[in-house]
Amino acid sequence: MKNLHPLYLIFFFIFTSCNGSKQQSVETVNKPVSFTAENEVILADSTVNSYSWLEEGNYSIQNAIRNQIAPPDGYQRKAGKPGNFADWLSFLPLKAKGNPVLLFNGQEKSNQYAHFRIIDMDVGNRDLQQCADATMRLRAEYLYAVKKFDDIHFNFTNGDLADFKTWRSGKKISISQNRLKWVSSTSSNTSYKSFKNYMQYIFMYAGTASLSQELKSKPFDQINSGDILIKGGFPGHAVIIVDMAFHQSSGDKVFLLAQSYMPAQEMHILKNPNSSSLNPWYSMQDLARSGTVRTPEWTFKTSDLKSWE
Repeated sequence: MKNLHPLYLIFFFIFTSCNGSKQQSVETVNKPVSFTAENEVILADSTVNSYSWLEEGNYSIQNAIRNQIAPPDGYQRKAGKPGNFADWLSFLPLKAKGNPVLLFNGQEKSNQYAHFRIIDMDVGNRDLQQCADATMRLRAEYLYAVKKFDDIHFNFTNGDLADFKTWRSGKKISISQNRLKWVSSTSSNTSYKSFKNYMQYIFMYAGTASLSQELKSKPFDQINSGDILIKGGFPGHAVIIVDMAFHQSSGDKVFLLAQSYMPAQEMHILKNPNSSSLNPWYSMQDLARSGTVRTPEWTFKTSDLKSWE
């Protein structure tokens, strides 16, 4: 469980983001302006996207998702718009093949059969960065990278708004009578270290229940990179679409899903247990027909799709 503030202990079941290891008309795609070749290595200017958690000089574009995981036969990626969220996600760095998923305490996750590849992103040393937390981390990291600081904000499960704009103005979060209070602080600023401290509060007091209320539902046939499949509740779970490819003749979309889980663990690209030929990609048309999205550790409904905007 998460290490909650003592005043929040009575709200334990409200402030966890995941719990347990339970499972629980197709759009015609317009002709794209530009596609990338199926196995082409994208050598874009790596200064367009930045991944602040990596030490300077440690990012290799060769290890990006879109350069490591080829789309299925007949599918191609659209040429991305440099600097947007979808493009940023598709260039997330991956660890080398064969690495085990590690928990926050350095131990190996008990289930090593769910992941296809591991995203090279720290998980912290506390049991905090679980499922919804990891999706919020990616969104916030992107906004931090493109300096849209005022757009970084999340609601706690009790409804209180915790925004980075107030934090970076020289305030920090305090909890009083189970409500968020802002107090003056010399350590709250625009630095990346301060940003990471802010995110710790998000991980502690927000989760699937709050995030599912913040996000906007959207039709499954409009699925896009950056969207989230989320089931808010106790238990609840969330996974994020991190890359997509398209079939020009059928209009089908395929996508990659990434998750963290409970206990807090390294974020990873999920395998597709439904199709060995598509694995790790998931087909929009196949899933739209069934109405469900079965992942290795959770089953969503297609109606669980939501977006940030």
